[in-house]
Amino acid sequence: MSAQYKSICILRLSAIGDVCHAVAAVQAIQAAHPHAKITWVLGKVEAMLLSGLAGVEFIIFDKKQGSAAYKQLKSAFKGRRFDVLLHMQVALRANLAARCIPAKVKIGFDKYRSKEFHSLFVNRKIETQQSPHVLEGFQNFARAIGVNCGSPSWVMPYSEQDERSARDLLSECGKVFVIAAAASKAERNWLPERYAKLAEHAHAKGFDVVLTGGPTDLERTLADDILRHTTFPVLNLVGKTNLKVLLCVLKQAKLVLAPDTGPAHMAVTVATPVIGLYAHSNPTRTGPYLYLDYVVEVYHKNLLKQKNKTAEQLPWGTRVKGAELMSQISIEEVTTMFDHVITTEGL
Repeated sequence: MSAQYKSICILRLSAIGDVCHAVAAVQAIQAAHPHAKITWVLGKVEAMLLSGLAGVEFIIFDKKQGSAAYKQLKSAFKGRRFDVLLHMQVALRANLAARCIPAKVKIGFDKYRSKEFHSLFVNRKIETQQSPHVLEGFQNFARAIGVNCGSPSWVMPYSEQDERSARDLLSECGKVFVIAAAASKAERNWLPERYAKLAEHAHAKGFDVVLTGGPTDLERTLADDILRHTTFPVLNLVGKTNLKVLLCVLKQAKLVLAPDTGPAHMAVTVATPVIGLYAHSNPTRTGPYLYLDYVVEVYHKNLLKQKNKTAEQLPWGTRVKGAELMSQISIEEVTTMFDHVITTEGL
């Protein structure tokens, strides 16, 4: 079966966490199909993190360009035809992009995870899985083309200069504890005063605390709020790194604290333990894959309260709603988990 595929196209446009999950599947495919040419259609921001991934051609789909993005995709693939397209995203934007990719076989999600007309854009489906993590769903695409997926592993692309830049930023730090405080939506963020209390606890345990994040107003404001509640020096790197340097900062850290956000999954790819904070989405599906035992969550109790059913009784991936849900995660719960993790990991 391995010899069957000489050209493979991956379609997964976003987001940072999801493309991190997908890398593990793509690299498993490369190991099983070493002679296949792999092309990956992905988003502009995600390409900033994954550029230079060994053996992969990237075609950037910039959603901000609207209809022009689809024309560019058609032009990029003019005269080409893939043996197989692995269509790893059910969003309508991705489904329309799949129309622009010429492939003999187009493999998509099973009927239980298909939405936004996804099934109309594929001619084969992956096997149905019982309550899979997002990463495990991507692994099933690899299995669909004959790959024997075991435990995931990653070789992420970054340069010696990226590592040097991270070392320079952390040059005055010893044992680094990173707080990647901001998710893409404010309601998924923990309270700034609680981040600060956990930071003080970590500082008392001998860690140097580092805040990371992007340049958005939301991230800068949250960082400022955290710093206002701290009584000791905290290294604020919010808005001061690109994605590859951030990856190297996470790699050099001993431990990361994060809500449901991309950097949590970036940390997993470089084997840095993560304490995940979850309220709105099921961490069994979207949590930091190698460190699900370190999640502090209030998702399940809120799901039961809102739906009067458990996660197993509802469509997999059902979210719960509420702007104040993250406030239900107490500082005591997270402090206890912090102490558990540093003991378990020997930090």
